[in-house]
Amino acid sequence: MAKKSRTPAPPRKVQAPQRRVEQRRPRTAEERKTLWISIAFAASGVAAISIVAALFFVFGRGGGSAPKAVPANLVGLQTGPAPWNAGLDHLSDRVGPLGIGSVGAEGQGVLTHIHMHLDVFVNGKKKTVPALIGIFNTAGGFITDIHTHDTTGIIHVESPSKSQNFSLGEFFGVWGVRFTPKCVGGYCKPQTQWKLYVNGKPYAGDPTKLVLEKHQELALVIGKPPPNIPATYAFGGL
Repeated sequence: MAKKSRTPAPPRKVQAPQRRVEQRRPRTAEERKTLWISIAFAASGVAAISIVAALFFVFGRGGGSAPKAVPANLVGLQTGPAPWNAGLDHLSDRVGPLGIGSVGAEGQGVLTHIHMHLDVFVNGKKKTVPALIGIFNTAGGFITDIHTHDTTGIIHVESPSKSQNFSLGEFFGVWGVRFTPKCVGGYCKPQTQWKLYVNGKPYAGDPTKLVLEKHQELALVIGKPPPNIPATYAFGGL
């Protein structure tokens, strides 16, 4: 007689292990203070990074260094009325204190070559910006990083550095014309009012610290302004 097979018993249900959840204890006052300080530091760090990025965008577009301060007592400054001459008599005495570089020939070792234009008006009449500002042509001659070639008012910035910026104050220092926030040449506020315009708009900052940039139109308006303040200049291929 065959042995009757035994039906296996159904599997036992195994209960999954239960995760033990501990009740979180409330933070102490000291722990809450520490947490808020950490959050505040993190937030201030993000804000600081944002501010630095914004300042770099506004002021550091060219990636250049800030212009040097112009010494107050340069030799041979012209302090009379316009027009002013090219100021070559004491140019070699001013180059050192200004910290302006120079080369022996045009275009020598130049990495930056940009142009801007300057108009000078006195009581509505245009005055000449002389040729050869910053160009010493006698024996042992040299050309400074900021100069003019002719009487068009075009300023040439030619530098062996890609990162150095130059200011309008430095140009006037090379020119040998007194230029401070109060005085230009022989015209001083409040006796004589004068104003700098950049691309046709009044410049509110310190005019001596204005950074020279490519294709700027600069207008120095002394006394009564002309009928129209120039906003652009035709630089041609420059």
